Amino acid sequence: MTQTDLTPAARAPESIGAWLVERVAHYVQLPVEEIDPDASPLEYGLDSLYAVVLCGDIEDTWGLAVEPDLVWEADTLAVLGARLADLRNR
Repeated sequence: MTQTDLTPAARAPESIGAWLVERVAHYVQLPVEEIDPDASPLEYGLDSLYAVVLCGDIEDTWGLAVEPDLVWEADTLAVLGARLADLRNR
């Protein structure tokens, strides 16, 4: 996904949430179907290195420069997706 692909639908929390699930699945090498959007990113064993990598992926894909703290502070991937959508739509 590139910046030009960010239609209003692509900016929706559900789209960002689905993208987050895909990224976590990629990092932990599990099928997407096994990643629960209502689970914490920490439950999948993501450490500080993955948080930094995820922040880089967020910036590359969504144009948002975020700190790893945002990943740690989110209770679930769905909450993280909603926060990113909120930041993206400002």
